Amino acid sequence: MATYLIGDIHGCYRELRALLKQVKFEPQKDVLWLTGDLVARGPDSLKVLRYIKTLGASVRMVLGNHDLHLIGVYANISHNKPKDKLKKLLTAPDANELVNWLRRQPLLQVDNKKKIIMAHAGITPQWDLATAQMCAREVEAILSSDTYPLFIDSMYGDMPNNWSPNLTGLSRLRFSTNVLTRMRYCFPDGLLNMSWKNKPENTPPPLKPWFDLPRKIPPEYAIIFGHWASLEGKGTPKGIYGLDTGCCWGGKLTLLRWEDKKYFSLPAFTKK
Repeated sequence: MATYLIGDIHGCYRELRALLKQVKFEPQKDVLWLTGDLVARGPDSLKVLRYIKTLGASVRMVLGNHDLHLIGVYANISHNKPKDKLKKLLTAPDANELVNWLRRQPLLQVDNKKKIIMAHAGITPQWDLATAQMCAREVEAILSSDTYPLFIDSMYGDMPNNWSPNLTGLSRLRFSTNVLTRMRYCFPDGLLNMSWKNKPENTPPPLKPWFDLPRKIPPEYAIIFGHWASLEGKGTPKGIYGLDTGCCWGGKLTLLRWEDKKYFSLPAFTKK
């Protein structure tokens, strides 16, 4: 049995299937971890969702910000953007089934045996593992409930940007969602900066990538994330793996085989 971890797919169905064929992925015995953002920007979001859904228990995935955006669009809360290329998915006969399946997926995956943690954007340095799991479960609970449109309608916004156990209600849920699906940079005390998106080498102090700050997560755990295509999978410290390498932007789709830490990648079939 092999454990395969793949960065953001973004509707790049052909590349996904070709990369899995390259490593001889067998869903009957292998496990596929996905960093989120299955949909949007690439050409085949519908095919990606249909395929991943068929894999059932062979997949361990997390939701990304584009996945949440799709849920919001389907609920008539967010606006569909032509550049996201979601029309085919939104008008498909099984759209309702797919979106309802998607919103019941987790925002955080933890494997205590393999010592793997996966979140789409990462883990704020203000959280320990128990706090991260608690906050993820809170968001997952409301996303899978009948009241999820209330949450989706309130999740957009950059504040609050500082963790406190005293946060409650929609403010608490928004903070947790921003950490798990949107975060890139923090101030030295861990406060989120949600506006700066440039590469680390072009970033003014005191801002730092979240992964360059001291963390409360036990060091024996590896953190896997996507979301940050401009990193090109580089520049993270030991034990932190960024797997989004911008396939939908004309980059490549990247896979990490966990057992031997070997990388596989496939250039995008369509160049931007």
